[in-house]
Amino acid sequence: MNRKTLVLPAVISLLTPVLAACGSSDGGSGGDAIVVGTTDRFTASSNTPAPLDPAYAYDVGTWNVLRQTVQTLMTQPRGDGAPEPEAAESCRFTDTGNERYACTLREGLKFASGDPITAEDVKFSIDRARAIKADSGVFALLSTIQLVETKGDREVIFHLNGPDATFPFKLSTPVAGIVNSDDYDRKKLRDGFEVDGSGPYTLKAEVKGNEVVETVFTKNPHYKGLLKPKNDEVVLRSFDDAEAMGAALEKGDIDLMTRAMSPEQIDKLADSSSDDIDLIDAPGLEIRYLAFNTNAPLVKTKAVRQAMAQLVDRAALVSEVYGTQAEPLYSMVPASITGHSNAFFNKYGEPSKARAKSILTAAGVTTPVKLTLNYTTDHYGAATKPEFEQLQKQLNESGLFEVDIKGAPWDKFQTAEREGEYAVFGYGWFPDYPDAETYLSPFLDKDNFLRLPYANNEIRGTLLPEARREADRLTASDSINDIQDIVAEDVPLLPLWQGNQYVAVRDDITGGEYVLNSASSLQLWELGRGIGG
Repeated sequence: MNRKTLVLPAVISLLTPVLAACGSSDGGSGGDAIVVGTTDRFTASSNTPAPLDPAYAYDVGTWNVLRQTVQTLMTQPRGDGAPEPEAAESCRFTDTGNERYACTLREGLKFASGDPITAEDVKFSIDRARAIKADSGVFALLSTIQLVETKGDREVIFHLNGPDATFPFKLSTPVAGIVNSDDYDRKKLRDGFEVDGSGPYTLKAEVKGNEVVETVFTKNPHYKGLLKPKNDEVVLRSFDDAEAMGAALEKGDIDLMTRAMSPEQIDKLADSSSDDIDLIDAPGLEIRYLAFNTNAPLVKTKAVRQAMAQLVDRAALVSEVYGTQAEPLYSMVPASITGHSNAFFNKYGEPSKARAKSILTAAGVTTPVKLTLNYTTDHYGAATKPEFEQLQKQLNESGLFEVDIKGAPWDKFQTAEREGEYAVFGYGWFPDYPDAETYLSPFLDKDNFLRLPYANNEIRGTLLPEARREADRLTASDSINDIQDIVAEDVPLLPLWQGNQYVAVRDDITGGEYVLNSASSLQLWELGRGIGG
């Protein structure tokens, strides 16, 4: 039997696959621990002392840990659709203006320690994240909350400072995770790698130096919620690179691997004739983009940013580096998300040196413009450097720019970016939830997580509030499209591509087609051990 590439439908979430993976479909608890490989690194340092605190964590890797261990009122379903109650028994807007949201907790909820969970614990957790205001910027997801009120032990009422139809989604993110005041200080972050919650698993981290090398998730006997774990234990093992992770899968040392596989590795897996590993290919909502510190002298002039937007050849970038594993992106909102538009293509069309030169000449900009493009060396996979080499080549061949590229480890990269050391830098983005707003507010609103100085009054004061107001997300598209047009004009951000997501899984593991949701979040509870076929 040849190795199979299982292609999931081209929709915004993981639904039933076209072809089921080999093995029993029942899964079930028990058996040896399922071992999952990742290249995500979890490091504590003076810059990031609390990488796994829900009030701090704000990247896909740390959220993948927290989603297994810290319970939220709502959760994103396996397939497409609105978030569903998780720690809550029910949640709903209680007014017609989407400004008052009430949740009733499930009866008998307990932390993994056995301590009961009450509405006061929810209030404590939400208020704590809002008050700490960690420099990761994750607290901004809760920015529409004005006041959290409790009634009795089970009812929590959120009073919002304006209409926010996306609020149920925000309550499904780890920053809204319920934590125990016995374990977490109200006023400061919790250092290190301990996590205590009421999710489907408890966590034990194996640490060497200041870095996690392995995380053991054990089924939480006190868990009460919507999720149905199909295993008793999962081990998340960190690798230095995709090659080492792939070798471990081939040897049978791990059962499944996901991010970040290299493009070459994915091609090899797709073409291999081995009979014991499946490659699952699913639509993804990951995007990559360049961001600009619009206060930096080198890119403060809008014409410089516009000229870069006019020159970048996304099709060539994707073809040279990612092949069929990504697609050119002409807006911060990816295709398949309601509200997507090709705003950058509409404004700039095909790449053109002549038009870029005209933009710079009209603004009186002396060429070549000397810039450094900064990227992280160890967070988005091995293809990041070739990607930036391709961008460098495109800009320099125009004669209008003289570009250097410079990489830095994730920890140093994040710190330098937050302190405003970079004029231009590359980031990836995995959505907080599958809605256009999460591709816009985190970059353009007050307290944006990149600390970008760019501020547009129409976006912040009118268009974002209008988009949040609409419960019908199709109706919100007019405001969302206007935002995308403004971004294409001002270019504080330059979208590059959106990518598919991939899982490589050994044949005796079930649930691989569901282990990633549409936001690229791990759902380890979906994995079971079946019978190889």
